[in-house]
Amino acid sequence: MNESAQMPQNPAQAALVLAPMDGITDAPMRALQGEIGGFSYSVTEFLRVSIEPLPRKVFLRDVPELNDLGRTPTGLPVQVQILGGDPERMAISAVTACRAGAHSIDINFGCPAPTVNRNDGGASLLRHPDRIREIVRAVRDAVPPEIPVSAKLRLGWESIEDIHVNAQMVAEGGASWITIHARTKAQGYNPPVFWKPIGVVRRALDIPVVANGDIWSLEDFYRCQDETGCNRFMLGRSALANPSLSHQVARELGLPFDPEPIVEWEPLLRGFLHWCEHYKDYLSNHVVKRLKQWLSIASRHGEFAHFDVLKRTITVDEFFAQLHAAEITEISTEDGLPSPTERAAASPSLLC
Repeated sequence: MNESAQMPQNPAQAALVLAPMDGITDAPMRALQGEIGGFSYSVTEFLRVSIEPLPRKVFLRDVPELNDLGRTPTGLPVQVQILGGDPERMAISAVTACRAGAHSIDINFGCPAPTVNRNDGGASLLRHPDRIREIVRAVRDAVPPEIPVSAKLRLGWESIEDIHVNAQMVAEGGASWITIHARTKAQGYNPPVFWKPIGVVRRALDIPVVANGDIWSLEDFYRCQDETGCNRFMLGRSALANPSLSHQVARELGLPFDPEPIVEWEPLLRGFLHWCEHYKDYLSNHVVKRLKQWLSIASRHGEFAHFDVLKRTITVDEFFAQLHAAEITEISTEDGLPSPTERAAASPSLLC
């Protein structure tokens, strides 16, 4: 349990943040990442504020940690993220979140999804700096002064130079800190990332800056740290691709962390299954979909080698049976022993 994690209030305090990823970092995944350790806090998937302010029940449904002092069952603090373009509705929603138990509010100005951008949310606000300031100020003035308000941005809509004015608007709106994803909206998640503008923003502002984007390895972290000068970083897909990365980065930042885990995929995935069952909202087929979604990331961006044999599984039992068989085969091959399939082929049949 990550009992030492905390929401950093001192600007000089280092932090490692679990990124908000829509459809991925929900309550079960936040609980599991808190159990794995290394992170200082997590940010929820965005809650969209559209034609009406969000009611209390939406916050409690999507952020069940609000019923437990704003922490996961494994001790990881959770920051609530909201998204929308109307200052008044955003402010009312933020107040509702605080009354439901939120200890910190983040505003999403970075989501590149076309559906979100067509509906006056996420990265679409990057084209309207004055509105960014207005939204941040409305939320900041509405919530209690002890509640931190932050914002997450991309470098710009098309130009990386947009970040300078947009970050200044966030600061003028009264944000406690800012997180910057080192791409433009136009890039989506395509390379390259541009870390150096984040460093320029950090030196220009009087508030902490969290660097985010393509920190896939400890070497990437070193380069990002050198180019930005930041002491706060956010990991997303890379934390799923390499579950030990959060520990490695936390160690380099001087943050409290447990001994680095030995990555064994079956116990990790069963841990996620446990937290899905804990929240009681996940049907069997949905759990399998989530497991495969995770391992697709680990296969494309990490060293997980068995995705091809798992991607067509349908039930939880089938998924873990196939995973276990694949890992046993891998161990046998590495030890120079015949695989279960080879042993079966070499043995007399017991069937008449």
